[in-house]
Amino acid sequence: MKEKCTLNSLPLNKSASVDSINCCENLINRIYDIGILENTVITPLFRSPFGDPTAYLVKNAVIALRNKDSKNITVTPIN
Repeated sequence: MKEKCTLNSLPLNKSASVDSINCCENLINRIYDIGILENTVITPLFRSPFGDPTAYLVKNAVIALRNKDSKNITVTPIN
């Protein structure tokens, strides 16, 4: 079985599949609206100079998420 991790700990340019999202209701609706759902493939592209936020590729769009929000998203890395 592949090892799960949180989205904020995923190395740059390493794709992963979203397993679960454990956020408050207001935030989870915004995350769904930008296309992050269970089984969605997501890839961290780059981090800001101070490490927060991180830009992610989701369904051919680049979005930015703060570390405090991405730590609530569990993913499974894809080989």
